[in-house]
Amino acid sequence: MVIRGLWVCKIRLVKHFGLAQILCLFVFACLVAVLFIDYIELWITSLRMNGVGASYGGILPQSVPPTRPEEYLLMPSQLVCQRAKPYLITLVTSAPTNKKARQAIRNTWGGEVQVQGFRVMTLFMVGQVLDPALTKQLSDEAREHGDLVQGRFLDTYANLTLKTLSMLAWARRFCPEAHFLAKVDDDVMFNPSALLQYISRNLKAPEGEPKELYLGRVHFNVLPDHNPASKHFVSKDAFSDAVFPDYCSGTAYVLSRPAVLKLSLAAAAIRLPKPLPPEDVFVGLCAHIAGISPIHCPLFSGGPPVTYARCCYQAMVSVHHTKPENMLQYWADMHSNALCSWVEVRTSLGICKFRALLGHLLLPEL
Repeated sequence: MVIRGLWVCKIRLVKHFGLAQILCLFVFACLVAVLFIDYIELWITSLRMNGVGASYGGILPQSVPPTRPEEYLLMPSQLVCQRAKPYLITLVTSAPTNKKARQAIRNTWGGEVQVQGFRVMTLFMVGQVLDPALTKQLSDEAREHGDLVQGRFLDTYANLTLKTLSMLAWARRFCPEAHFLAKVDDDVMFNPSALLQYISRNLKAPEGEPKELYLGRVHFNVLPDHNPASKHFVSKDAFSDAVFPDYCSGTAYVLSRPAVLKLSLAAAAIRLPKPLPPEDVFVGLCAHIAGISPIHCPLFSGGPPVTYARCCYQAMVSVHHTKPENMLQYWADMHSNALCSWVEVRTSLGICKFRALLGHLLLPEL
């Protein structure tokens, strides 16, 4: 009956408007959808998100233990942020062996120091290694570039949560005046200019600064993985609810200065389970406890790669799965010509997002 009704409706529309008019309306609707696909994604995502959890209150301690320089094996000068006074600091979580990726970042977006009239700074967060030769290489790299922060934990996938905790502690202690902290993986093409533009246009409070910002590509209604053989395993003792609170993808997310403090307070109040939960899930749990709701931004990518297009990449804040050689190539091309026009950006971004959506449907495991 439903199908028959749709056919009757279609026949009446064709008779009333004509087939050509209906096709024109359909094409126009598709063009509008392409031009504003990021707004459509934002609207749909906001409808499906769970919202904030418990409010921030007395369950958390009023202060966190101070972070001492000796807790880090390698780090820049303790005064690095006092001298640079960055508005945005980006801490890139990097595997010690990924020297090529770090160098590609230094030669592209990580090498920028002034963006949109604001001071920015990029550092790399690594852990300990057991190989003496690699330990020396990291020491030499830190001496040459002065941008490595090495925490006192073994650098493994299972310890990514410890890496994030170490990152938050370092930023809170040695860079407390930075307005924003971006956590980015070393295989991400990051765009500080697009980020600051988005914050300025969409998220500024009347007094000029967001309060508790936790911004990225939001995952919602994610089921805990209770399979002990999985690298994403979370025990039922550690988390027994049916779904995780909403959280931002760990590939790249941004925290405001107040959010860094509140997340640190929440993390200090949580007894770390063994094995540790995935890094982005843990940050989401801390945000949930602190009463900070994640904000979805359609300009952060995740899952299958976003195919390169110059105008699209000029608008995107982050693109995951970017190889070092491609990062160098893309960055050079993005800055080799004038900025794309509004129509070029909207069209290119729509096509990029649509192709990424198809990739997500075809390869959801990524």
